[in-house]
Amino acid sequence: MENKILFILKQIPSFILITLGAVMAAAALEIFLIPNSIIDGGLNGVSIILNKVFGGSLSLFIIVLNIPFLLIGWKQLGKKFLIKAIYAMLTFSVLLEVFSTTPEVTDDILLALVYGGLLLGVGVGLVIKEGGCLDGTEAVAITISKKTNLSVGQIVFIFNIFIYGSAIFVFGIDRALYSLLMYFITFKIIDIVSEGLDQAKAAIIITDKEETISNEIFKRLGRTVTIIEGTGKVSNAKKAVLYTVITRLEIQELRDIVQNADTSSFVTISDVSDIIGNHIKKVPLKQEVKER
Repeated sequence: MENKILFILKQIPSFILITLGAVMAAAALEIFLIPNSIIDGGLNGVSIILNKVFGGSLSLFIIVLNIPFLLIGWKQLGKKFLIKAIYAMLTFSVLLEVFSTTPEVTDDILLALVYGGLLLGVGVGLVIKEGGCLDGTEAVAITISKKTNLSVGQIVFIFNIFIYGSAIFVFGIDRALYSLLMYFITFKIIDIVSEGLDQAKAAIIITDKEETISNEIFKRLGRTVTIIEGTGKVSNAKKAVLYTVITRLEIQELRDIVQNADTSSFVTISDVSDIIGNHIKKVPLKQEVKER
């Protein structure tokens, strides 16, 4: 019971940041972008287009469209991702309704584009950084990325090209082009805040529970693990050194795996500038290889 309470308390700062990110994203859309007919990308962009065409509640469109994508994300990224994503989207949807009655800040299209894009990028970046999301597109992109040679960013970009192309028929070509420009600004800010949607990370884990941890990493993340034998310089104790490559969105899941298996483990996570081969792709269980 104490462990559960401690775990919940540790999650409070994360949910506070997710709430702050949702506030910033909702404000960006309702007081900068939507009043000037500039749309977001992803499923939120689709929701804005449908809302413009059919009317009704923008929040309802966002929730309904994202449900199947969230379920896919849950299978790939775990229950904690699903909980944080649902919380983020519900908070975001409620705040959209709250800000919908707030007057727009400016009717200058360039000011709205720049400041709305900046605010949206910081908000979405905060949510992603804390292990949630405001748009189910990223979750599906991660799934497709694991089975293809395309990165998450490339998949999201391709998806958004179709969305902004459709926006031409609803908002006009000038607003569609402004929206595309806003997307580039937003995506760059997300990259700065959250270190990129598909930023590869190298994880090194020093542990006594190599079998348990490596099996859980493969089971829950679909990542192969290289196991190396090591010896402590001071203690002369034999240790296993695990090496694996994951995406930034999987860091929290990796932390949970390691902490649940061996609280004495030592973990380092670093950026990967380039990858040659398919080490970060998901592979069938029978292809798992452990090197010692």
